[in-house]
Amino acid sequence: MITMKAEEGRQLCEEKIFPRNFTRFGLDVNPIVSFASGFFVVVFSLFALLNLDLASRLFEAMNEAIVTNFDWVFILSSNFFIIVCLFLALSRLGTVRIGGVHAQVEFTNFAWYSMLLSAGMGIGLMFWAVGEPLHHFANTPPIFGSPEAAHTSLATTFFHWGLHPWGIYALMSLGLAFFAFNKQLPLSLRSVFYPLLKDKICGPLGDLIDTFAVLSVLFGLATSLGLGIQQINSGLDYMTGVGFSVSIQIILIALITLIAIISVLAGIDKGIKFLATLNMKIALVFMVIIFLLGPTGYILRLFSNSLGLYIGNIVADSFYIAVGDGSWQGSWSIFYLAWWISWSPFVGMFIARISKGRTVRELILGVLIVPSLLSFFWLSVFGGTAISIDQAMGGSLFEVVRDDLPVALFEMISFLSVPVLADLARMAMFILATVLVIVYFITSSDSGSLVVDKMTSGGKINTPAKQRVFWCSLEGLIAAVLLIIGGEQALEALQTAVISAGLPLSIILVVMTISLVKGLEAAHTKQMWVLDAKRFERFIHARSEEEETEGE
Repeated sequence: MITMKAEEGRQLCEEKIFPRNFTRFGLDVNPIVSFASGFFVVVFSLFALLNLDLASRLFEAMNEAIVTNFDWVFILSSNFFIIVCLFLALSRLGTVRIGGVHAQVEFTNFAWYSMLLSAGMGIGLMFWAVGEPLHHFANTPPIFGSPEAAHTSLATTFFHWGLHPWGIYALMSLGLAFFAFNKQLPLSLRSVFYPLLKDKICGPLGDLIDTFAVLSVLFGLATSLGLGIQQINSGLDYMTGVGFSVSIQIILIALITLIAIISVLAGIDKGIKFLATLNMKIALVFMVIIFLLGPTGYILRLFSNSLGLYIGNIVADSFYIAVGDGSWQGSWSIFYLAWWISWSPFVGMFIARISKGRTVRELILGVLIVPSLLSFFWLSVFGGTAISIDQAMGGSLFEVVRDDLPVALFEMISFLSVPVLADLARMAMFILATVLVIVYFITSSDSGSLVVDKMTSGGKINTPAKQRVFWCSLEGLIAAVLLIIGGEQALEALQTAVISAGLPLSIILVVMTISLVKGLEAAHTKQMWVLDAKRFERFIHARSEEEETEGE
């Protein structure tokens, strides 16, 4: 395993990677990665258009084979990533600063957390916060066993949305940030392979890696945005009775993609940062309203007991591998782990882009702990309220949302008992929920276009705005085409295909970990030398001043 100096990385970019870009007509793209990604998008869309049932069966069979035979890869690797993250954060390597000793933080903590939450799980938490706890409450999972079904339900949901996904994101973002800002390599997935492949990352092999990552991001975003649009449509239907149809969803995609393009043109500081912090404030207001109007005492007890159950059983249950019939684990835990791993190039690269100037310890603990705790309380508020209502209604709320997840949040709100201004209060909550999903949609599309643009441009930090506009438009177009072709069935087929990418990506992350630890060791040694030299310089300066004072 070799290490490299930052000057070598910069030279590699300037001499072997960036010169391969197509730079005419105001563009700056790697033609192989860009055209290959576009080609596969067209091929998939045509395949789904010509025979959606065959595409669904094919991807489902492929996914089932991966889940059945390689479930242990996802479970063991995801636990390994958390162990590595904790080791890096708590060891002396945690003091290494991303971007070098003198690098400065670009964003405040609030803006940083807002952006990584919006990019990482915003739409997902809105979509699943009611439906998943209800499902686990009605159908007891085989992990986090407790006499109280509600505690088991929430602890299992915490497992799917807590330390494991954020551990995957933390490790990926740290690897990308370190190689981009400390080693001056491109901000793309190919860079994490430099210690293994060396100059080969500049050629076809590096293009293949980046193309794979681009497709994972594009298809993953299209799936999430398609599901988000369905939830927006559900909210508008509840408020206005406009109906729930593909034509309405296409109009919504067009309008929201237009807003996302405006955000793209505004840049990170005025675009993504502004929308993410706005959304965080709206989300906090929305959560507090549900918390106060819902069963407040029950939510607090459920949060505390479920968190204790989760922490107390995390080691044993996170290593659980089903023997025999693993249908539940395949449908839930393995599905989630594979999805988070396949989603990691997108979220990891975005977090890397906004994390320059932070130490390894700040990045890892910040990504691991704060988003997990916020997600846990969010899930407790919405999931706990839904479970309480379902118990009072004899299980009828679960019956309503079981086959129609996009309406789960709105159904829960409609059954809330609001003693004062009932209709007006419910309408306000419907509006807040819909606005939240819309802004999460926009920030996901905006940050996704930023990430795809970085990878298709060879990893350049600064690229022409028109390229980000193109990728932002393409994400919306893919979601729209899939909705037209087959609605939810097409989205599920695409989601299944994306999940299958989790297997090779889990191996990529393991290899990256080895490269990362070696690189951090070298960076820590250099950083200590620089700091010792500065301390020695200050000591000499102080002694000189003392001698001058004594002379006077």
